[in-house]
Amino acid sequence: MELQEELSRTGRSREVLELGQVLDTGKRKRHVPYSVSETRLEEALENLCERILDYSVHAERKGSLRYAKGQSQTMATLKGLVQKGVKVDLGIPLELWDEPSVEVTFLKKQCETMLEEFEDVVGDWYFHHQDQPLQRFLCEGHVLPATETACLQETWTGKEITDEQEKVEGEEEAEAEAEMTKAAVNPTHDPEDL
Repeated sequence: MELQEELSRTGRSREVLELGQVLDTGKRKRHVPYSVSETRLEEALENLCERILDYSVHAERKGSLRYAKGQSQTMATLKGLVQKGVKVDLGIPLELWDEPSVEVTFLKKQCETMLEEFEDVVGDWYFHHQDQPLQRFLCEGHVLPATETACLQETWTGKEITDEQEKVEGEEEAEAEAEMTKAAVNPTHDPEDL
């Protein structure tokens, strides 16, 4: 997705590259639109895996959607508590909270390994198969086994939550309901109010 996004961003360029000028032989320059040049692909791939470090683990999400750019709801809540003066101990210093997690760093390493292993496939897609989405061509066609492609269909709507979050929310609702029922059955009044 990162590569497709970067190529979409640079694909609108009207720049034309002049290639092949050799002074001694007098050969003519060849004009290549930047949007279909090898230079564009190389530039897009240059820091691709480094950008994975911009991702965070969103524990409140399921599946592959756990990895997304931006701060997770959990971390935002924890930082809010710290700003209100609540002591929060995650086992790491506060200044390291925004550093990439071990999971994200491992994801970056997997990105580097995948790019190295499938460099020719990416090049083949770029020069011959851009009519197909890169995700389908690369991931479904070459990287993932057919039984593991369900993650490619996941989309974030903002309503997905983890099973653990469902359990906690269910317990909270049950506790609130029990409190209301208890109050209705056993009303407590101050004798002076009567």
